Amino acid sequence: MSTNFAIIGGDLRIIKLAKMLAQEGNKIYTYGLEKAEELKNTENIFFCEKLNHAIQETEVVIGPIPFSSNGKDINSPFGESTISVRDLMHHINAKILIAGSITPEIYDLANDEYIEIIDIMKREELAVLNTISTAEGTIEIAISNTNKILHGSNVLILGFGRIGKVLAKKLAGLSAIVTCAARKDEDIAWIKAYGHKSTIINNLGENLSQYDLIINTVPHLILTPERLQYVNKECLLIDLASNPGGIDKKTAKDRALNLIWALALPGKVAPITTAEFIKDTIYNILKEVYKK
Repeated sequence: MSTNFAIIGGDLRIIKLAKMLAQEGNKIYTYGLEKAEELKNTENIFFCEKLNHAIQETEVVIGPIPFSSNGKDINSPFGESTISVRDLMHHINAKILIAGSITPEIYDLANDEYIEIIDIMKREELAVLNTISTAEGTIEIAISNTNKILHGSNVLILGFGRIGKVLAKKLAGLSAIVTCAARKDEDIAWIKAYGHKSTIINNLGENLSQYDLIINTVPHLILTPERLQYVNKECLLIDLASNPGGIDKKTAKDRALNLIWALALPGKVAPITTAEFIKDTIYNILKEVYKK
């Protein structure tokens, strides 16, 4: 059954998503994607000159992932002008908004406009699938930014959540010597069950000097200025956590450490695959909402 979607703003993942949805017979009304050349002259995709024109013919609005970086405007790197969050929310009135990484302030605006918001990044199926491209993108960064092979390298992964688990398995498959750090006893037990070395985050200190690669997945400060003094100058640091991250950026810079803050990797390294994951998740959401 085909659906009319409004797609407002977004990055390359959303462009690929729009094309996939259109190819499956859905009608796509876009705004904030004016620079997306590959969507032009595509059947079932309509470029609207005004925001309200894109939204008025639809019940479901798809927004960016993440929705906004500054809390004021939605992310629209392929748009010709800025789109304010408040303006978008006003036009969506009484419709469904599906977007990603939505802040509490935006939920407050939605309540005023009677909008049903669904944060797609909170969907477990998408979160799990995204770990695959995040892990592969991290490995690509590691290979490109070191002068050693991963085989035999000492790697420390901070955190053993979804990303930590998948990343540790893939690195171990490349014959890296993987140590995973966690706080909870149950996580330490699982690390051992998976066959990796383990360490407790609170015990990190001088032992940090042994690692060639340290990857953080925890969205809280783990590598403090005190701990960073023990990190080897030749070590590559990769922070996958969202703002403020888990590695003290200023101290890393002051000590001339090689730090890469790698955000939103799925959209950068695998936009087509990620778009497929998003599409399937949207269909799952609509089945639940409309009981189709």
